[in-house]
Amino acid sequence: MRTKTPIKVRYSETDQMGVVYHANYLIWFEIGRTAFVEALGFQYHEMEEEGVVSPVIHADVHFKQPIRYGQQAYVETWIEGYNGIRTTYGYQIVDEDDIVAVTGTTEHVIVQKDRFRPLSLKKRFPNWHEAYLKAYEKVED
Repeated sequence: MRTKTPIKVRYSETDQMGVVYHANYLIWFEIGRTAFVEALGFQYHEMEEEGVVSPVIHADVHFKQPIRYGQQAYVETWIEGYNGIRTTYGYQIVDEDDIVAVTGTTEHVIVQKDRFRPLSLKKRFPNWHEAYLKAYEKVED
């Protein structure tokens, strides 16, 4: 399963060259990841209400070409890897012509907010686990 989320490039996200500042792509990854989770029928705030958060433990970003102010952009998101503890999301940011501008991944675990020790998504949120397995299987097919 993949989601494709539109991103409106705001002037404040660009640098003096008129291109999107590199750190903003990580924010766009987060927008895509949130939309992906919502497409599966879940909300991050549901997890947070139980004192659980999902920090990024690793990120990779690869820049292919710039996105400029005034362009329409989209972030495509999928599960790149999942083992019940760690989830790796894959991302591809494309322009309005579907030309790939940026690719990347972020790796996440879930932790109890007050202790920051990894938890098993499989055990703590079995419905999320099942949905992630199905979404991951569809990517592998």
